[in-house]
Amino acid sequence: MQEDRNRVCPVELSGSLDNKFRRWIQNPKKILAPYIKEGMKALDIGCGPGFFSIEMAKLAGQNGKVIAADLQEGMLQKIRTKIRGTLLEQIITLVKCEQNKINVLEKVDFILAFYMIHEVPDKENLFRELKNILSENGKMLIVEPPFHVSKKEFESTLNIAKAAGFKVNAVPKLFLNQTVILTNA
Repeated sequence: MQEDRNRVCPVELSGSLDNKFRRWIQNPKKILAPYIKEGMKALDIGCGPGFFSIEMAKLAGQNGKVIAADLQEGMLQKIRTKIRGTLLEQIITLVKCEQNKINVLEKVDFILAFYMIHEVPDKENLFRELKNILSENGKMLIVEPPFHVSKKEFESTLNIAKAAGFKVNAVPKLFLNQTVILTNA
């Protein structure tokens, strides 16, 4: 069962990650607007087909930057196709992660980890890397699905994040999800 939770959503199912119904339930602008402002640098880790990356780029604006990072080249290709020929090409940078390395070297003001932490087998390494990427006053929003991640597992994830140097800043409400804002301790 644990191995199944760590399985990455395949590119073939990416349509289920980016559709009108999900946009209605999890409106990217409503979720992200409190955290991303014009000119900010943000990371969408495990970006999938760009459901959140594109709205992040709109919020960050022409003076901002969004790094859309994913393990699967097919997911990055979906974003590449969506933004080709638009101003968003100048704002969104696509990064291919490796199994145990994010491959992002610059600091960011905001990190979004939406429905992806539970897919990572080595959470300790992940949070150490994220700690190095997040700027001193930056924030990280973690959202996990309750149907994949129990409260006990979510608490365990938070303990791993705390051990890596994060602290809980807020617990925003997001319908039927386990959510937390982390900052540097």
